Amino acid sequence: MNNAMPVTQHVMVTSPHYLASMVGARILEQGGNAFDAAVAVSAALGVVYPHMTGVGGDAFFMLYKAKSKELIGFNGTGRAAARADVAYFANKGLSSIPLRGALSAITVPGMVDAWWEVWSVNGKLTWEQVLAPAVQYADEGFPVSPNLYDWICRDEELIRQNAEMARVFMPGGAIPLPGETLVQRDMAQTLRLLQKGGRDAFYQGEIMERIVADAERNDGLLGKADFNSHAGRWVEPISTEYRDYRIYQMPPNSQGFTALMMMNMLERHDLGAISRHSADYYHLMTEVVKKAFLQRDLYLTDPEFADIPLHRLLSKEFANHLAEGISFEKAGAHLSPAMGQDTAYAAVVDEEGNGVSFIQSLYFDFGSCYMPGGTGIIMQNRGSFFSLDPQHINCLLPGKLTFHTLMPAMVFKDGLPYLLFGTQGGEGQPQTQLSIMTSVLDYGCTIQEAIANPRWVYGRTWGQVSDSLKVEGRVSEKEVRMLRKKGHNVERVGDWDWIMGQAQGILIDRDKGCLNGAADPRGDGMAVGW
Repeated sequence: MNNAMPVTQHVMVTSPHYLASMVGARILEQGGNAFDAAVAVSAALGVVYPHMTGVGGDAFFMLYKAKSKELIGFNGTGRAAARADVAYFANKGLSSIPLRGALSAITVPGMVDAWWEVWSVNGKLTWEQVLAPAVQYADEGFPVSPNLYDWICRDEELIRQNAEMARVFMPGGAIPLPGETLVQRDMAQTLRLLQKGGRDAFYQGEIMERIVADAERNDGLLGKADFNSHAGRWVEPISTEYRDYRIYQMPPNSQGFTALMMMNMLERHDLGAISRHSADYYHLMTEVVKKAFLQRDLYLTDPEFADIPLHRLLSKEFANHLAEGISFEKAGAHLSPAMGQDTAYAAVVDEEGNGVSFIQSLYFDFGSCYMPGGTGIIMQNRGSFFSLDPQHINCLLPGKLTFHTLMPAMVFKDGLPYLLFGTQGGEGQPQTQLSIMTSVLDYGCTIQEAIANPRWVYGRTWGQVSDSLKVEGRVSEKEVRMLRKKGHNVERVGDWDWIMGQAQGILIDRDKGCLNGAADPRGDGMAVGW
């Protein structure tokens, strides 16, 4: 059931796939730092965890530099193609952007540029060394994990609709069983081109040429100019105080500010007087989620295209105003738009005290389910979340960043990193972060206990029309009845259900001089260190 929680003194790596965690450990053993290891883990995840992330996706990195005591973020998300606008889709008779296929891949992947920036500014090893483990797993193969097998089975029909996808993930026409070796030779070649040519191989060179040529053959919108002009952004994380801690999140276009709003509302309450496993706890968490999501859905988009009033949204006064509208007896209502939930979060802390909290995604499972021929790259469908309503805050415009669910986090204690954490799951990301933070900061749980605690998720993903409150089966029937009595549309799911996502975390215990790492027992992850 529960993964063993390693406690170490020098370094710690945690990710949603055990092979990627070991890659991070190998890089640190070779003399790399946390920034080298983070990029290596990120690249390896794109190979061994391809249903959730890859070269064709986006990423956010939050970096703590121990020497300068600086915390900085990198927004590695891509903009909409220059030809992507509302009129284009309207002329095709479409009222929404397709969820799959080449026409859903309308934003430039920001992953490779993020790797390059994080490594080139902070790394110690060579670029070739950092990407070498990912090349090896792509070229020589790796054992299919249970989670990857499950997702190939779930998406079999979609995968078979794209010949390149089917060739890679169903070699010989059959789904590879857990433990069987999956080889990705085209991806290995793409990674070798990156080793040789750096980021420019992706945004200026041969890889870009292949993607654009294939897009042109398949009614896609991404062009050379879109790749040539791409540049990620170094940003300052946003934060709030919560009791004796400071919580950091990425600024918009990330939804990270919603978790800060939620914690501001919760600060009014003595959570220690509310059992972590009670209906009152799940009710309160769900209600602050609804309040924050209402504001998120009103404002979140590319901050270069709209005014997002973060100062007001993150103020304690506004939190008090929102919290006053919460009833402990009756559930409120808010229906957010359905969104994808498939992501990979990882974290690294090295011997110097540097730390990286990072997250990456293709948006949906297997992204757009579109793979440009000969590249091995699954293109993300992140841009499918743009609205085609001209009045909508997240309306599609050329060169615009979309509302982004990704949100890596850190908590500081006494001015230093204390907790690095994050999770998979679109709507579920701020909610699982809420579970982890309250479990550790208010209930005194270890990071492994916090991740293993029974979870909930309010909202919906694609294909769902209701805003049910899903709770894991370990929540007692008595508490479920009480939640229903309060007006929640409760759906009980599995005891350790995949819909709750997969969280990872590292807790830095400076009093004891140790690092505590944790990976989610709901997935294939592992925390490792020494």
